[in-house]
Amino acid sequence: MREELEQLAADLVAIESTNPDLVPGGSGEEAIARFVAGWAERAGLEATLDEVAAGRWNAVAVARGSGGGATLLLNAHMDTVGTAGMDAPLEPRVENGRLYGRGAYDMKTSLAAILLTAARAARLGLRGDVVVAAVADEEVASVGSTAVARAVRADAAIVAEPTGERVAIAHRGFVWLEVETAGVAAHGSRPDLGVDAIAKTGRILTGIEELDRRLRASPTHPLLGSGSLHASLIEGGTELSTYPARCVVRAERRTVPGESRESVEAELRDVVARAATADPELRAEARATFVREPFEVDASAAIVAAVRRAAAGALGREPEVVGVPFWTDAAIFSGAGIPTVVFGPLGEGAHAHVEWVDLDSAARCAEAYLAVAAELCA
Repeated sequence: MREELEQLAADLVAIESTNPDLVPGGSGEEAIARFVAGWAERAGLEATLDEVAAGRWNAVAVARGSGGGATLLLNAHMDTVGTAGMDAPLEPRVENGRLYGRGAYDMKTSLAAILLTAARAARLGLRGDVVVAAVADEEVASVGSTAVARAVRADAAIVAEPTGERVAIAHRGFVWLEVETAGVAAHGSRPDLGVDAIAKTGRILTGIEELDRRLRASPTHPLLGSGSLHASLIEGGTELSTYPARCVVRAERRTVPGESRESVEAELRDVVARAATADPELRAEARATFVREPFEVDASAAIVAAVRRAAAGALGREPEVVGVPFWTDAAIFSGAGIPTVVFGPLGEGAHAHVEWVDLDSAARCAEAYLAVAAELCA
């Protein structure tokens, strides 16, 4: 298993699959999806390709059961962030048991692990299906997993994002927000006519900082703690000698289960209202522009128990049960009614200049995935 995993993961890392919505000119997933489908067919799996958006491809591989058993969905994304600043990002290398290269950790080695799991599951005589969803676009809009969640009926799912061999049963979501402040354009020599939209935004920025401080001081979730808020981008003005007529702040609010788009918008509108109370000339509007829901699965769910047992067997110890701060496609599958767990290998460097995964850890995770399939799909 270990040698086969290393080779397959290296082959996947060598295929450029940068998300073109992140990096103009990125190749997207077609080449790697075709590689995955070809590998799956040679391994005796049913394989299909699906263009889920223009130039964006999923590959789905199925170890078909004899019938009457549960279906287990195994998920990994094929797209990566960009490679700027990296040294030979598409030339995978192994040093001291670590595979280096863009996507090695996030998350092509996990993809290799679930493909090998399905190939082995096909030889176990299971009643249920094991479905591998190699998806597009997780790094931006998750059109790949959204399409899979609509098309595949599964009884349980494992998203193989790297968790450091911990069983993740919750993660944060996020809401992207925008506050637009109106001013009045005028020549810089006419303060009697101009209203400075950038300066007016100052009270709102202070309010954002204060709200973030209050959120983090009052954690509400046992695994995830609290949500958070930060101002991400600001733009406004046209030239040095003109009062700016407009200023836009874009912010991100990380959420925990129980928080919603509506509650987050209400918070920010309260920040704006408080600023306007202190400055009656302030004119600003707040709105949410994009939402990703937080994720949580019942700790007593069958898939959680199965992953914990399988991980304990593969790791030789009880795995830690955690919530993770980052968002994953688990929220999409959970939202479609599929009980889901996030579990994957050790490593470092997601979105960083140096990225690596521990290959022995990935092999242990593959062993655990197979044990889950053998239990749930028997």
